[in-house]
Amino acid sequence: MDILLLTITIIVAIPVFIFTIEILLALLPLRKIIHAEIDSRPSITVLVPAHNESGIIENTLVNISQQLTENDRLLVVADNCTDDTANIVRNFGLEVIERSDPNNRGKGYALDYGVRHLEKAPPQVVIIIDADCQINDGVLEKLAKLTIVKNRPVQALYLMSYNNPNIKQRIAEFAWLVKNYVRPRGLYNIGMPCQLMGTGMAFPWPVIANANLATGNIVEDVKMGLDMANSGHAPLFFPSASVSSIFPEVASAEQSQRKRWEHGHLGMIISEVPKGIIRSIKSRNLNLLVLVLDLAVPPLALLLFTLLVIFFVVMFYAVFDQFSLIIYFNISLFILFFTSTFIAWIAWGRKVISFLQLLTVPLYVAKKIPLYISFLFKKEKNWIRTDRD
Repeated sequence: MDILLLTITIIVAIPVFIFTIEILLALLPLRKIIHAEIDSRPSITVLVPAHNESGIIENTLVNISQQLTENDRLLVVADNCTDDTANIVRNFGLEVIERSDPNNRGKGYALDYGVRHLEKAPPQVVIIIDADCQINDGVLEKLAKLTIVKNRPVQALYLMSYNNPNIKQRIAEFAWLVKNYVRPRGLYNIGMPCQLMGTGMAFPWPVIANANLATGNIVEDVKMGLDMANSGHAPLFFPSASVSSIFPEVASAEQSQRKRWEHGHLGMIISEVPKGIIRSIKSRNLNLLVLVLDLAVPPLALLLFTLLVIFFVVMFYAVFDQFSLIIYFNISLFILFFTSTFIAWIAWGRKVISFLQLLTVPLYVAKKIPLYISFLFKKEKNWIRTDRD
């Protein structure tokens, strides 16, 4: 029993240590990217995958069009749409292609369809922006130039927020901030790559043209980033360029989106982490190893829940059988996790959530337990569009 509990504790300790290291590295002054400047702006195609986005795509098109030059192109892929998405794009005088294949649904298929269409006149850089996102000033040019200079994918900072958030939503905003800014910032500060985040992603044409995009993976961005790192083109985080969007306001839509994200993440941990570690060691690919280890950190609510479960099991065993040094190990993991989270809150999260609201995290975790249990018995495998209305 001691050996079993120790083994489980060590497995859980790995993501706790990785999480802590990333938070501490993020405290360092933001590293400046040193590269040769280029004067000319590369040719850019902004690729926008869209599935029934008629209610929101107008704002996105206006936002992106303001940063396009005469040498740029905006291509919308209306994927399995049953609304007016394609007509809205045409009314803007912009390029749209329509894809209809109900048997192959998912963002990956839409992206592949768009990239294959661009093969007739490929740009130097392809930038993927989701149909519900807004980009900050200068994002397209910043991403494109850095992509060409580094000859690798570049990921902009991608943040999400709520309109008039309640306590539960503020916790979700904080968790998103930690995942998409704090932890990537830590890796960025030591010159390591980041995960792709699904939007605000820029690619040199040869890299995206040779990528395996046509899959139904529900976290296609993460898989794409690992594949590119494996081929020597690990994504680079670029926090100076930012993209934003709003979490869905409808509770059922929010739950569906979160289930897809978190089940997809857990599925990737199981399928990619063990073999990714082996592959990276055999090929001596440090970038891939770093991304795989970063992927091994589960959603923070699940990590906390797992720590709690193991702690209570160890305590029960100690009370009814024998006291073990494993309990000290578990207490240390708790302290490490909470200290790291508190540091992230002090440094970046206070504008998002108050200290008193942060103390309600255990209640938030308790409400998410059914989501994690459903992964064992009813895992989400299919891509489903998130309703935003």
